[in-house]
Amino acid sequence: MRIERLELLHLRMPLVHSLETGFGRLFEHEVLIVRAESEGIVGYGEVSASAVPQFAPETVHTAWHVIRDFLAPRLKDQEIAAPGPISDVFALVHGHPMAKAGIEMAVLDLFGKAQKRPAWQILGGDRAELPAGVSFGVEEPVGELLGRIEEALDQGYQRITLRIRPKGVAQIVSEVRRKFPTAPLAVDAGGACTIADMDPLRELDSYELLMIEQPFDGNDLVDHARLQSRIRTPVCLGESIKSYDDARRAAELGACRVINIAPGRVGGPYAAKMIHNVARASKMAAFCGGRVETGIGRAHNIALATLPHFTLPGDLAASDRFYAEDVIDPPVTVTAEGTILVPKAPGIGYNVVEKRLSRYCVRREFVLP
Repeated sequence: MRIERLELLHLRMPLVHSLETGFGRLFEHEVLIVRAESEGIVGYGEVSASAVPQFAPETVHTAWHVIRDFLAPRLKDQEIAAPGPISDVFALVHGHPMAKAGIEMAVLDLFGKAQKRPAWQILGGDRAELPAGVSFGVEEPVGELLGRIEEALDQGYQRITLRIRPKGVAQIVSEVRRKFPTAPLAVDAGGACTIADMDPLRELDSYELLMIEQPFDGNDLVDHARLQSRIRTPVCLGESIKSYDDARRAAELGACRVINIAPGRVGGPYAAKMIHNVARASKMAAFCGGRVETGIGRAHNIALATLPHFTLPGDLAASDRFYAEDVIDPPVTVTAEGTILVPKAPGIGYNVVEKRLSRYCVRREFVLP
């Protein structure tokens, strides 16, 4: 297969609930969609970066530049024998895993449609139904937070994650746990803590949490290992795990007992599958991570999450958790049992609505040919 045309679409998607970030409160999410064409077939991928470099160095703007000027030219006249990994094609381009992942996802969708096979089947998945989880910030008033958690539990979600900051974390977790004593509860610090916060983190042991996700900086495996040796609660690493070797080192150091594997963060579905295999060999739990993806990115996450060693509910919330109108039809939905049914249609399994892409698009450009 040869990629005949590659198009980038920069979308601004209005959010159902605003998001608080270090750069201010966001009421819309900016996202980069990759649209690949070959022999009349169209495949879609998503760059999971955002407009600001808070959670990762990449943004939609840096990804646009890297794809247009460095990655897309390397695809010209390139014969692609398999859907992935296509990392060898981009070997001379250092870093930028989110940009590379967007292209690999689009190619995987293309191959699935050309072969009339679901993307999850091509990846080697074997599950027809997946447990869903959802995350909440703690910047909002506690009463509002408790109400939203109660609603999510009523909808069947099988994991509730609180995005925390060091100050007052135990108090907030205590209030949530008091209201929901048996809820499957986890916390995610997003790397906001330091070794000075060891004692507050150790206090969380008393709340029977599923995990404490990414307490320290993403480059710090040593302090994560130190924390994990001192607490019963499993430490989960996400931002620290960017590659197969990162996962291997974390396992050897005892830095965590759970890995959050997000295909957009690590360079694509096939790099994510390799990390999944490390987790399985090391007997660490794993789940498929996600962010505020549109239905395109969410569909790719669902395909990955069908692999056998994703043993915990992933970040696989329904489309309406973020968007009143998604760019796919039907939208991703969660059953009353808190699960997502894996689509059986070829490729990502959902129809991408071109009119909706155009509605939210603020910039588009063919970068190949």
